[in-house]
Amino acid sequence: MGDEPRHSREVAAFLDHLVVERGLSPNSVAAYKGDLERFFALTQKSPADVRREDVRDFLASERKEGLAAATSSRRLAALRTFYRFLLLEKLCDNDPTENIDPPHALKRLPSCLNEEEVERFLAAPDISTNLGLRDRAIFEVLYATGIRVSELVSLTMERLNLQAGFVLVMGKGSKERIVPLGEVAQDWIEKYSAKARPALLRERESKALFVTGRGQALSRKTVWLMVVRYARAAGISKHFSPHTLRHSFATHLLEHGADLRSVQIMLGHSDISTTQIYTHVEQERLKRIYRQFHPRA
Repeated sequence: MGDEPRHSREVAAFLDHLVVERGLSPNSVAAYKGDLERFFALTQKSPADVRREDVRDFLASERKEGLAAATSSRRLAALRTFYRFLLLEKLCDNDPTENIDPPHALKRLPSCLNEEEVERFLAAPDISTNLGLRDRAIFEVLYATGIRVSELVSLTMERLNLQAGFVLVMGKGSKERIVPLGEVAQDWIEKYSAKARPALLRERESKALFVTGRGQALSRKTVWLMVVRYARAAGISKHFSPHTLRHSFATHLLEHGADLRSVQIMLGHSDISTTQIYTHVEQERLKRIYRQFHPRA
């Protein structure tokens, strides 16, 4: 009896409660048991002696070991349920899980090309053909504006203003925004509009800016397949999709000095928190500036 862990009686009572009162399955009860035993094995305290710092330290150690946020959140939920039971049963007068937020999953940084890879990709289409000229114009627009593929395929001639250097984009939730077009993208659109687009339409009518060989608007799937095919042709082994150009657009803007708020507007993010996946770029740029200009760097 002297070797019995200091948490055994409380945990046993809790597991009985899960089976008898709540009717949980054996697998669910086993999961609760495993989570609680791991916690108490590390803390080496009785349930009544556990404090909030112990729970925080436990979660931090789990993350350091590379445990997924979802698993850490589940363990915190198990502890919270356990302590609520103890409080109800008057087996404890302290809830150390109170006001502790579950760990959030770390957002994966989006796949991004460096500037040399972008140049290789943009140069992949054979511009001596009408389809190749169209594809080059498409890719230049995607990289120059950072628009989504759904926004690209819905572009019409009326939404394009080459003289002023911008395009009117219809984004998510039917929200419109004005996005600047760089001179290079404007030049490729002009070449495509003068030669390839009329040849693809063959005197047919279409409001769409970018059209198929049948004179119809492109689909998102068609653009996706095009992007993957040309990425392979350019020798790019990274995971690549149309969204990669969008992420590259945002990353390169920030690397060259743009502020996060401006990038948010151009990407069409309604909330700055969505754009904050790019803050690592801002932080690296600030470090470079600091090292370059601070006398004690």
